[in-house]
Amino acid sequence: MRDALGVGVAVGLSGFAFGVTSAGSGLTLMQTCALSLLVFTGASQFALVGALAAGGGPFTAAAGAFFLGVRNAFYGLRLSQVLALPRAVRPFAAQWVIDETAAVALAQPTRRSARIGFLVTGLSLYVLWNLTTLLGALGAEAIGDTGAWGLDAAGPAVFLALLAPMLKTGTERAVAGLAVLLGLGLLPVLPAGVPVLLAALAAPLVLWADGRRRGQGDQR
Repeated sequence: MRDALGVGVAVGLSGFAFGVTSAGSGLTLMQTCALSLLVFTGASQFALVGALAAGGGPFTAAAGAFFLGVRNAFYGLRLSQVLALPRAVRPFAAQWVIDETAAVALAQPTRRSARIGFLVTGLSLYVLWNLTTLLGALGAEAIGDTGAWGLDAAGPAVFLALLAPMLKTGTERAVAGLAVLLGLGLLPVLPAGVPVLLAALAAPLVLWADGRRRGQGDQR
């Protein structure tokens, strides 16, 4: 409960930054709030309004947001096994499959605590994200530069804080390190969202190298 509420509050406040950014990009209050209510994945929302603000067309902006959102499908594959929710609940739970809920749920030792972590994180974050989106859009001019408040960094900072303790083996740390290198290295040359997907190649590459190294060790 403590971890889930901490994540929900910290990341939920980032909705201010999105509301301000979206309003500054020319989207109406209704459009801004609809994005948070229906899309509810911060990275994709920021990518969409950022592309629109830079003069990109709606289809180009939507494509970048889509590529970033695809990663949530991979979270869903793992969470479906960990949570084992009833079939009737899954369509509703899918709306809350994001970075933060996946990180909290997967960090728990039991299925019951994973379900509680997922529920509390998803509920608190959804409510706060949408509330602060509304307030940010309404008070865009008064808030000013969101970068000066550091709100745009809250989400990634909390996610990294949750992820770091889970990297317990050398293989896991190697996967994380290579993923960071791939993501940052490809960011300047590929469209938004694509580097995130290609960074997932770090896992099979590291596992292949580790398996080959162990095979050579057994032969010796």
